[in-house]
Amino acid sequence: MAAENHLLDVGIMFAAVASVGVLANRLDQSVIPFYILIGMLLGPHVLGEFGLPFVEETTFVEIGAELGIVFLLFFLGLEFNLDRLIESKERIGKAGTIDLGINFGAGLVLGYVVFDAFLPALLVAGIVYISSSAIITKSLIDLGWIANNESDPMLGTLVYEDLFIAVYLSIVSALVLGGGDVGEAIESVGLAMGFILLLLLVVYFGTAWFERALHTQSNEFFVLRVIGITVLVAGAALAAGVSEAVAAFFIGMAFSSTDYVDELEHNLEAIRDTFAAVFFFWIGLVTDPLLFPAVAGLVLLAVLVTTPTKLVSGFLAGRVYGLDDRRSTRVGLGMVTRGEFSLIIATIAVGGAGVTIPESTAATIQAFAVGYVLVMSILGTTLMRYSSVFEERVVTRSSSEPTRA
Repeated sequence: MAAENHLLDVGIMFAAVASVGVLANRLDQSVIPFYILIGMLLGPHVLGEFGLPFVEETTFVEIGAELGIVFLLFFLGLEFNLDRLIESKERIGKAGTIDLGINFGAGLVLGYVVFDAFLPALLVAGIVYISSSAIITKSLIDLGWIANNESDPMLGTLVYEDLFIAVYLSIVSALVLGGGDVGEAIESVGLAMGFILLLLLVVYFGTAWFERALHTQSNEFFVLRVIGITVLVAGAALAAGVSEAVAAFFIGMAFSSTDYVDELEHNLEAIRDTFAAVFFFWIGLVTDPLLFPAVAGLVLLAVLVTTPTKLVSGFLAGRVYGLDDRRSTRVGLGMVTRGEFSLIIATIAVGGAGVTIPESTAATIQAFAVGYVLVMSILGTTLMRYSSVFEERVVTRSSSEPTRA
């Protein structure tokens, strides 16, 4: 009976995201906020609160959400091969450092003002700093920006953020979950950096092996081999304390050096979009809107503070890449979205409740994170959708920059 109920839950989930996807297309809106909102509506925190049948967070949904992150970041890697990464390393470093300094710094200040303690401030800094690679990649693809010049600073900054967050999560996990053990934090960082270095070596020297792995006349075997390699490495990374998203990104870069990029995109596009829908639905499913009133002021404060900081750092990143004001504005608008990593950081806070962080503080951080992510995911995708309005205003104020689209 349990298996039957779980299958029904999965069926309801796919029917729901398909329906709201049609609605979003008819309204000419991004599907992402619709997926999140329908997940919230059908979950235990809305329907369940009224004693109605609701969709449960089954193992399939949890793993499907993980796969959504993996495949979205895999496609990001396909668009950003190692040669391109090396060629752009200076610009990525500059743009990423600007992004880190402005947004992580703002988060630290915000965290100290609200909680007046180091660990909570460190957690808040991570939550408001990291943009959502998964949501932004999906939006770039949906809007057709992925082939435009503004995608370069956006993808480069996301690469920088994902690499930084791999180290950050290792440190924070050790400090919060390990009882503040600095030695354990250093060990975790060493393990994470070692795994990332190993992935870089695989990307650099493994092109011929990946080429052979994909050589088959069967689409079935082709897809199974790609999924097998990508998910296996992502799972190994997660077991080693490294983000599965970072690992999937590197594997995507490894495949991007082969002659099969077009086949990869063609055969895996539907799989990516399917599990991406599950991921966004899962965000809504685990979000409890009843927590929002208690942290509404904090969420509003964070939105007012950190939206402008991302707009500024994104604009400056565009200038680092030599873009004009119009396209630099697009970069700033595109980087506003927060998502999956912010939620992961919130779970770390909950894990340290009553040990390294007061329980009330941990609960506040968790509620703040889910509210903040929901607002910023909707705000960010909406800003990207209607970027032309902001672009025109910026361009009209700067007569020295070209005004072409």
